[in-house]
Amino acid sequence: MARIAFIGLGNMGNPMAANLVRAGHTVRGFDLVADNLKKAADRGVLAAESAAETLDGAEAVITMLPAGSHVLSVYADIAPRAARGTLFIDSSTIDVASARKAHAIAAEHGHLSVDAPVSGGVSGAEAGTLTFMAGGNQEAFGRAQPILDPMAGRIVHCGDGGAGQAAKICNNMILGISMIGVGEAFVLAEKLGLSHQALFDVASTSSGQCWSLTSYCPVPGPVPASPANRGYQPGFAASLMLKDLRLAQEAAQAVGAATPLGAEAAQLYALFEAMGNGGRDFSGIIEFLRGKTGG
Repeated sequence: MARIAFIGLGNMGNPMAANLVRAGHTVRGFDLVADNLKKAADRGVLAAESAAETLDGAEAVITMLPAGSHVLSVYADIAPRAARGTLFIDSSTIDVASARKAHAIAAEHGHLSVDAPVSGGVSGAEAGTLTFMAGGNQEAFGRAQPILDPMAGRIVHCGDGGAGQAAKICNNMILGISMIGVGEAFVLAEKLGLSHQALFDVASTSSGQCWSLTSYCPVPGPVPASPANRGYQPGFAASLMLKDLRLAQEAAQAVGAATPLGAEAAQLYALFEAMGNGGRDFSGIIEFLRGKTGG
């Protein structure tokens, strides 16, 4: 079993760290929010008073942080302090450029590194069924796999450094676009007098089938586990979807890729958030499409 430093113990990091503890790893964690640190300690994580303190005996460092600037700040702080050869795993969702800079910082100090953002949300983090999209060389990925396993349903090696982040933002651009499309179809069906169940029964078994429909249907009823049945409690918050769509647009602009539907999806989610809906599940955008404006 490994000694693991875990930095960032929020809604995702907390259950991820807890699953590592459950698997028998020793996890020393830190979070700037005292309540997050206490909740993690209640689940067996050893609380540290700083990011640097988590390094005590650590063979691997996992970060789960809000943005690229936070990741780079933490790497700049702890990479020089970590024992040479420590494995750095960043599971934050950040821009590809920052991910590559993080790899460079780790390499400068003699460490292996993997960017490994996740898909699956808080429920997947709790269940240990997250999909990890990993970027890094083969040696780093080989070392990362057994550490990621207790948190994962699937681990995909996407390529070299930054490839995990590239896969994540491309995937979530598809998700954001498809959810808007599914929402528009249900709004049109309502106005045409077609029931939610009838549209679901047809589209889920024909060419309209997609994950946004069959696993995360934005209307109550057809998929009992979807947030639509819980007043659009997240799930995956609209503010996080907007973050990912904006990351996709930044990447598209950087490489000259045409993503008109991705751009439109980002604009729609920006309006949805501006109306007070950032904390609701992203599938709740169907209410915006119906013309409802309140959060």
